Amino acid sequence: MRRMNTDTDPVREHPLGSDPVRDEPPGDEPLRDEPLTGDPLLSRNDAVLTLAGVAKSFGSLKVLEDLALEVYPGEVFGFLGRNGAGKSTAIRILMGLTPPDAGEVRLFGQPLKGRVTALRRRIGYVAQDQAMYPWMTPKVLANFVRGFYPNWDQGRYAALMQRFDLPMQRRLGAFSGGMRARMALTVALSTRPELLVLDEPTAGMDPVARREFLDLVREQARIDGAAIFFSTHLIDEVEAVAERIAIVDGGRTLYQGSLQQLAGSIAAWSIDAVEAIPGALPIDTTVVPQVQIVSQQERRGRLQMVLLFPGLVPHATTLALAPGWQRDELSLEDIFVALVSRA
Repeated sequence: MRRMNTDTDPVREHPLGSDPVRDEPPGDEPLRDEPLTGDPLLSRNDAVLTLAGVAKSFGSLKVLEDLALEVYPGEVFGFLGRNGAGKSTAIRILMGLTPPDAGEVRLFGQPLKGRVTALRRRIGYVAQDQAMYPWMTPKVLANFVRGFYPNWDQGRYAALMQRFDLPMQRRLGAFSGGMRARMALTVALSTRPELLVLDEPTAGMDPVARREFLDLVREQARIDGAAIFFSTHLIDEVEAVAERIAIVDGGRTLYQGSLQQLAGSIAAWSIDAVEAIPGALPIDTTVVPQVQIVSQQERRGRLQMVLLFPGLVPHATTLALAPGWQRDELSLEDIFVALVSRA
């Protein structure tokens, strides 16, 4: 959670995160607000979040370059990339904490620039680092945070505290990592968000706590119908909760679409390294044109080649497989590694 005030408000630090006006890199200023002019209603086909051609550099370091994605109402969207891929910077930009150098950011159909405070009140945010004042209890925390959100639902807060098995009178400093994550999710959901942003929320959790948290996210997505933007570097988390994903590496979007479409458009074949002919492909590309080589590497005496098809991988009977090659099964992790290695 972050504080909702701009620099024109009295200084008041949010208990679940640092002050966005104060924690910018040198030379950056948070986006300023202009009067909000209307709020068009969104349909299921309208994007809740749009990033188009977003770029960001810190000095000579390019962090984001032509980043693009769209998130729609009611879906769980996985934002997948290895550490250092630019995920956290992208989240700071969409939250209005850091301005982009180029590109467009739209929330709920409106440009973010000039509307940060009003639009961010419609977002629930669970950060990677669940920074909370240790002396506060959940009851004190709720009384503090509710002032930031006009749609705060105290009844829902109490119900979620009970649902997530969180003690109302215990100090937050005594909460475990899993409890702090559930506490942050409780606060975020109690704001009745239209978009829930989760930034590596399971970092530091043990496997049991992580599974419980993912189950809660999946359940709340079904109940609420809000869009969920789930940023992670863990493949199994994406497989557990996401419907569509974006894979980002080097600040660029490598893929955006459904998991099923991704798995159906990439395939791998291997051949005994001794039999491999340099430059030869496992299939006849005259039969299936526009095939791209994603990766090729030798492992355990076999040369494996991963291919990306413009559509779904054709049936084996239409591929005209070259002698000696055999189809290999690929997990989502295999596909992810192949794509980011290619990038």
